[in-house]
Amino acid sequence: MIRFGTSGWRGVMGEDFTFHNVRVVIQAAANYLRLKYGEAPVSVVVGYDTRFLSDRYAMEAAKLLARNGIQVLLADRDAPSQALACQIIKRGCQGGINFTASFNPPAYNGLKFNAATGAPALPEVTDAIEEEARRLMPGFTALTTRLLDDSVSRIDLQADYLAHLQTKIDFEVMRKARLKVAADPLYGTSREYLDEILEENGVEVEGLHGYVDPYFGGVSPSCTEENLAELKAHVVSTRCHLGLATDADGDRFGIIDEKGGFVHPNIILALLLSYLAEVKGWRGGVARSVTTTHLLDRIARKYGLPLTKTKVGFKYMAELYLQGRIMFGGEESACIAVKDHLPEKDGIFAGLLVAEMIAATGRSLGTLREDLFKEYGMMTSGQRTLPLTPERAKKLKALIQNPPSKLGRFKVVTVETLDGLKLDFEADRWIVLRLSGTEPLIRCYAEAGTAEEVGAILKKGIEAVR
Repeated sequence: MIRFGTSGWRGVMGEDFTFHNVRVVIQAAANYLRLKYGEAPVSVVVGYDTRFLSDRYAMEAAKLLARNGIQVLLADRDAPSQALACQIIKRGCQGGINFTASFNPPAYNGLKFNAATGAPALPEVTDAIEEEARRLMPGFTALTTRLLDDSVSRIDLQADYLAHLQTKIDFEVMRKARLKVAADPLYGTSREYLDEILEENGVEVEGLHGYVDPYFGGVSPSCTEENLAELKAHVVSTRCHLGLATDADGDRFGIIDEKGGFVHPNIILALLLSYLAEVKGWRGGVARSVTTTHLLDRIARKYGLPLTKTKVGFKYMAELYLQGRIMFGGEESACIAVKDHLPEKDGIFAGLLVAEMIAATGRSLGTLREDLFKEYGMMTSGQRTLPLTPERAKKLKALIQNPPSKLGRFKVVTVETLDGLKLDFEADRWIVLRLSGTEPLIRCYAEAGTAEEVGAILKKGIEAVR
């Protein structure tokens, strides 16, 4: 089944994600671009991550696009998603196609489509491509015309992206603070990106997993606390100030503090917003997805920053960024948008900004977190998932149509249905139940003042759809 979710089309290789289906989607994308731009020249950047067969999928896509008369700029090696976005913008391309399943397990692969803005394509674009793919699927045969010699060009995505980062991060303050950083790309595309830019700027780096392994060490290439166990130990054993991790395509971050403790992305988002507003004096709009911490609301209120809530999916955040409506946006899934950067998720940039914050404030990550809670109150978040079944899907739909007035001992104050079902309780407690846009799961998110309350809310939420 070909379906674009919150971040592209993903599927298990050999089942949904096959060469045949990839060719169908690429032809559908080519048809969409030709319809949109008519006879005007069209160029597309094609990239890929370190997953099994990603480079092969990318080459097949490049050849098929070229046979459709589209100029292809093919990455010369695996590269982070945001480096591809940087090239789309720099070269004035009409789009970008990236083969990656981001944080999904090794058996998955995926395809992301970026618009001419460099941002992830909005649903009206991916819906059109998806519909065209369904139309093409019966009896589809890919074009086999001979390629023109100059229709596919190999390009370097690294140099321009790192040069861009150089203008956005204060490396001098890190150097003066004698910062020591542990970097873990989780066998993904950030190797020779995150570590290299730190080293080139005189920041001492301790590296882990900086080589290609399509099996990602036997785990999902996701920046969860469990998957960062080696990084946690490495930070402590090498006495680093912090640990920075990125997922398979480098667009999401994971942060470890000086004591080897995992810092939840929600806390990092709040710390960064506070840093930008208080220390750097930035002003402007703030955005968060419905599943993201309300600490951002509290900080926004303090500084008089207008807040916008979005559905889950960075493309909605990117749209606000492109409209100039926000200076900062965040999703609890470790994604940020920051003004004057890029309209794409960027785990490398996020990690570097955390390092800059530590160096500029002269405070450890642990101390910064304590100060945050003193100022805005303690908030704890959690998440659970439940395999999706038809019966559970019906129960979730029924809950959305007829929300409860109470969940366990927690009285419902307001109900939001922007994306799934969100129940707001007293004292800024809340829960969200929604279908995953990337896997056959029901995702359950909650936030409250204590871990005990979060656990109780999640338990009742799971029971409601189990």
